[in-house]
Amino acid sequence: MNRLGDYRLLQVECQAVIKMRHAMHREPELSNTEWKTQRRIREALEHFGVMGAGVFHKTGLYVDIVGHAAGPGRFIALRGDIDALPIQECRNDLPFMSQIDGVMHACGHDVHASIAFGTALAFHRMRTDFSGRLRVFFQPAEEAEPLGGRSVVEMKLLDGFDAAVGFHVRTDIPAGSYGARAGAVTNSADQFELKFEGLMSHGAKPYEGVDAIAIAGTFINEVQKVVSREMPGKDAAVVTIGTISGGEATNIICPSVVMTGTIRTSSVERREMLVQRVREVAEAAAAMHRGRAKFSSHLGEPPVVNDAALVERFRRAVVELAGGDKFVRRPATPGSDDFGFYSSCVPAIYFWFGSQEPGNESAVHTPNFAVSDKVLLSTTELTIGYCRDLLHS
Repeated sequence: MNRLGDYRLLQVECQAVIKMRHAMHREPELSNTEWKTQRRIREALEHFGVMGAGVFHKTGLYVDIVGHAAGPGRFIALRGDIDALPIQECRNDLPFMSQIDGVMHACGHDVHASIAFGTALAFHRMRTDFSGRLRVFFQPAEEAEPLGGRSVVEMKLLDGFDAAVGFHVRTDIPAGSYGARAGAVTNSADQFELKFEGLMSHGAKPYEGVDAIAIAGTFINEVQKVVSREMPGKDAAVVTIGTISGGEATNIICPSVVMTGTIRTSSVERREMLVQRVREVAEAAAAMHRGRAKFSSHLGEPPVVNDAALVERFRRAVVELAGGDKFVRRPATPGSDDFGFYSSCVPAIYFWFGSQEPGNESAVHTPNFAVSDKVLLSTTELTIGYCRDLLHS
């Protein structure tokens, strides 16, 4: 037995993990509607004797695997997300392709949840050989509000835990390789809605009105200077205006414009300041043109921030269990993940596992995205070994 212990799945467990992944992929469910997925996971856990799963966020499950051996008694959390995306799958070559029109697992959550499922089975089988507690989350609603990760924090389901482990497929890493880095590895994702109010007048007499479109144009130009002139480059700050609507006729001065967008940054310290500066620019643009601005924002996912010590332990685990050439360096990603709620509460690691191989080269959130089953099984066994190492440390 090596330092990380017996991390291999039994044949029956391998079959169950693959069966779970295929079933989830065939019948994907969107965020906050994962009722069938929840029932499927509960029934599969109970089939292997893993009882007592708790419910959170209505469609989520978590289960505690308690070790009976003597030891440090650490508490480790493991997250696997379960929701799918509103995308029509185009992979007719997959025998388990989605059977739900317009919905598919285009971000690998079927794989993530199945890794978590296999880890739960292995630790249940090994419960006399480790100390402490492994809490496995099958988390809904990572892709859309209301977010499942926020519920984990609000329900205090991480209170008393020593660390949290999350992971995500990454398409620019070769299948069989893994990556992680210390510090922020994703951006926050906060939403805003902005309404500019002016005054209607005839298009031939603009001086009698207040042009909300002119206000919006000023805001669009000026708000990007907050990013380029006020935010450090390392923050990876982004302000995106995703929708804009206003105007009723070609010869009328527009009285109101509504726009929505997102505000992103990897900086925990400057996140709220960035949102405030967007508000201030909006109000200043409106005041400059004698109009008014109504700004509202909603804080979404925090940045995912990796603990340096956990990353180093993960690197050593990859070297020992997969090989010295299987740990790769990759930059942080500009996207977001509600695992940021976990990392805001306890020391955490969010590692990447690669899926890139011939036939599986499409990016996530695309109709052709796919991950092979061999990636699923090898990553499950790495996760088992790594979590066992954390519980014994």
